[in-house]
Amino acid sequence: MQTSSIVRIDPEIMSGEPCFAGTRVPVRALLDYIEGGDTIDEFLEQYPTVPRTQAIAFLEQASEKLLATA
Repeated sequence: MQTSSIVRIDPEIMSGEPCFAGTRVPVRALLDYIEGGDTIDEFLEQYPTVPRTQAIAFLEQASEKLLATA
């Protein structure tokens, strides 16, 4: 999945905060859920506009980028 189909930054949407593409859901929301000990399923229940594949792809790409710089 291409990055542009996962996350979109648009100054017209949520003041340019990175959001899941095609939604107004900030990617920070998923990270906050995980940091708080919640599951991806709990996140997806609260944000049904985010497909599971998109949430997983975001986490995979974030992990790859982090490990590439380590």
